[in-house]
Amino acid sequence: MTRRPADTFPHRWFRLSTSGLFLVLALVGGCGPDTLGDPEGDAPGALEAGTADMVLLDGRVVTVDPELGEVAAMAVRGDRILAVGSTEEISDLVGPETEVIQLEGRLVIPGFIEGHGHFLGHGNARMTLDLSGTRSWDELVELVAEALSEAEPGSWITGRGWHQERWVATGHELFDGIPTHHTLSEVTPENPVILTHASGHGSIANARAMAEAGIDAGTEDPPGGTIIRDHEGEPTGFLRQAAQGPVRAALARYEEGMTAEERRARLLRQIELAGEDALAHGVTSYHDAGATFAEIDLFRELAEAGELPVRLYSAIRGESMESMRARLPDYRLVGHADQFLTVRAIKQVMDGALGTHGAWFLEPYADNPGTAGLPQTDPEDLRAVARLALEHGFQVNTHAIGDRGNRETLDAYEEVLRVNGGVTPDHRWRVEHAQHLHPDDIPRFGELGVIASMQGIHGTSDGPWVEPRLGADRTRTGAYVWRDLIDSGATICNGTDVPVEPVSPIASFHASVSRMTPQGWRFHPEQAMTRMEALESYTINCAYAGFVEDELGSLTPGKLADIVVLDRDILSIPEEGIPEARVDLTILGGEIRYRR
Repeated sequence: MTRRPADTFPHRWFRLSTSGLFLVLALVGGCGPDTLGDPEGDAPGALEAGTADMVLLDGRVVTVDPELGEVAAMAVRGDRILAVGSTEEISDLVGPETEVIQLEGRLVIPGFIEGHGHFLGHGNARMTLDLSGTRSWDELVELVAEALSEAEPGSWITGRGWHQERWVATGHELFDGIPTHHTLSEVTPENPVILTHASGHGSIANARAMAEAGIDAGTEDPPGGTIIRDHEGEPTGFLRQAAQGPVRAALARYEEGMTAEERRARLLRQIELAGEDALAHGVTSYHDAGATFAEIDLFRELAEAGELPVRLYSAIRGESMESMRARLPDYRLVGHADQFLTVRAIKQVMDGALGTHGAWFLEPYADNPGTAGLPQTDPEDLRAVARLALEHGFQVNTHAIGDRGNRETLDAYEEVLRVNGGVTPDHRWRVEHAQHLHPDDIPRFGELGVIASMQGIHGTSDGPWVEPRLGADRTRTGAYVWRDLIDSGATICNGTDVPVEPVSPIASFHASVSRMTPQGWRFHPEQAMTRMEALESYTINCAYAGFVEDELGSLTPGKLADIVVLDRDILSIPEEGIPEARVDLTILGGEIRYRR
C-alpha cells in the first residue's frame, strides 16, 4: 500500500454517503443538483439533473479504496466517476440517454497502470521481427531468412525478443551461451541484421552489420560493453550492452535517408500500435521509461489534440546534462491536456540485465566468474543528475538490477536527499526493476521513501536461470523479494517492461501471486504477493508512483473514470485460471476505448 492519506481527494470534491451510495458533489458556488458530476456546471451536452452518462450494474466492483471496499455498481458522468453503490441505488441515476452496461457478475477494477514500459519501443517491436517465441538459434535464423524474401538488398532487418536461456541445444558451439553469427550471415550476405535480446541489453549482429559499424577483431571493447569473441579473437556477433552502440549508429545513419514525413509517420504508427495493444490489455495509463525532448514534443502535440491513446507519464532519457540544465523547466508538465501527459521524471541506467551478464553485482556471477557485471553510469554522475532533478522538482527513476547496482543507486539517492534537507520531502524517487538486492538494502527502500518499480512477470520469466547465474544463497535472499519489500514498508509499482515482456497486466498479476514459472514450478513462493496487494501494485501504487493518487488508481467518486471490466474474477477464481482471464472493456476517461 502507499503512504497516501486515505481521505485525499481532488480539492473540488467531497464524498456524500447516503446508505450505501457514494456520490460526488462539486464545491463550486451556486452549483446545485443540475451540475452533479460536472464541477464547472457547463459541461457540453450535460444530461438532465441526477443522471449519469454511463452506469455499470450487477457486478463485483472492487474500488481499491479502503473506505469504499466492494460494491455492485457504479456511475460515470463526463470523464469522472460519479457514484458507486448498489445496483438499485445506481439505477436511480439512469436517464434516457444513459449507456447501461450489464455486468452479469463480472469484475470491475480501476484501469491498470503500466508501471514501466517503453512506449515507442513497444510500438516499434510490433513493426519488426518478433523473436520472443524462438526456441533455438536455427529457428531464429529461419525467421530472418523468411523476412529476407520481402527485404530490398542493402536494407536493414531488425528484430527483438530472443533469449538464449529459452533455446534448446542444436549442436552449435556457444560463446557466452550464443552461437557465432556465421549461419545467420550466410543467409543475409547483402542485408545488415541486428536482433535485440529480450532485455534490450544485448544484440546479435551479422557480418554485414558489423562491417558497416566498423567492428572487427581489432576493435576494442567500449566502456560499459563487451564484444563477445571466439577462440581466435574474432567477434561472434553478440554485442553486450554499450558494444551495441556502433551497430545502432550504423542503423541510424541508414534511417537518416528517410524523409521527415516518413520518420514522423513511423513514430505515429508506433504510438498507435502501442496504444492499441495497451488498451486491449486494460492499460489506461503508461509510465514511459524514457523519451527524448523531441519525442516529448510529439507526445505533447498529440495530447493537446486529444490524440494520445493512453495517459502517458514520461521520463526524460537520452539528453545530456547541458541540455537538461537548459531545458528542464520548459518540459515539466503535470496533468497536461486533461491529465493525458505528465513529464516530471528523469530516467538513468546504472547497470545491465541478468540474462546478458550485465547486471552489476557485489560478487561475480556463479556461471561466469570472470565478471560481476557492467556498470553503465558512474555513481557520481547519478548524484549530479539527482541534484539537478531535485533543483527542478523532478523525480529520478534509475534502472538497477544487480545488488551492487541497487546499492549504488540507493547510496546516491540517500546522499543527495540528506544534503538537501533529509529524506522526508515527497520526492518519490524510484528504482526501476530492483530485481536482485543484498538483504541489508531491502529495508532501505521504505526508510528512504524510494519506490520499487518492479515487474512481476520478470520473476517467473527469469526464474529458471536466476540460480545458475547467482547461486542458491543469493537467489533465496535477494531475488525478486516482493514479500520482504512490502513487509519492510516499501511501495511496489508493478509493470511488464514491455517490449521485454508482453504488456499484459493479467500475466504479471498471476506471476506476482503465484511465482509460477512457464516450466510449472514456483520460484521461491514465499515471496509472493496477495491478490489484493498485486492489484494495488497495478493501480493505486503506480498512481502514487506517478503523483496522481488523487486522480487515478481507485474507483473513488471524483476521480477520473479509467475502468476495466474482466470476464472473470481474478481476485477469487482458482489461481490456475487467472492466466485465462480476458479484458472485456477498457474505459478511459468515461469512454469505451476497447471492447472484446
